[in-house]
Amino acid sequence: MPTLEVELNGNGVHHIDAPDRFTTTKPFSIALANRGRSTHVHLRFDDTLDRVVTIDEVNHFVEDEGVKRIHVSKRDVDEPIRGKLQVVTGYGSNSVYVDVMIELPAEEAPDEVLVDERLSKPPERSPAQPPSQQAGAALDRLIERGGIAALLLGFLAVGLGIALAFAVDSALVFLVVGAVLTVTLAVALLLVW
Repeated sequence: MPTLEVELNGNGVHHIDAPDRFTTTKPFSIALANRGRSTHVHLRFDDTLDRVVTIDEVNHFVEDEGVKRIHVSKRDVDEPIRGKLQVVTGYGSNSVYVDVMIELPAEEAPDEVLVDERLSKPPERSPAQPPSQQAGAALDRLIERGGIAALLLGFLAVGLGIALAFAVDSALVFLVVGAVLTVTLAVALLLVW
């Protein structure tokens, strides 16, 4: 929501600092930021603006170092409206005028999506590589990822396991060596692909 920022008591008692002009197309809020002691503020729209904007209260009390937000509702307009907002403090001892412009809302874009003609055709796919090129690419990836050392260590472990299985001559050792061999081959294939 657009906000008109007004600073109170910033440069002295009852001092008002506000922008010269404020433009909106929607309902807005007025933020009264008090930089000093608590104060009373009176807000008044001129006759032109008063026909299209409204606030619930015109007199406001702003606490010490506090911020008070006032919602300003707006009726729909057929043409831009320009008027003045008067901000008064110190029971009328100080006032500032802000030019307020209520403009027509921008035309909303229709809910349509433009599609580029290139998106209506399926993308071109490169032809599938022959198995010899796939194997070469897999070997390159294996070398890039440092998988050669892991592969050699895996085969060394399997070789030691097979040697142990023959030395001990146990069915359990053969099963364990078979499981290690399967896991090693699976890991090697994952590294390559």
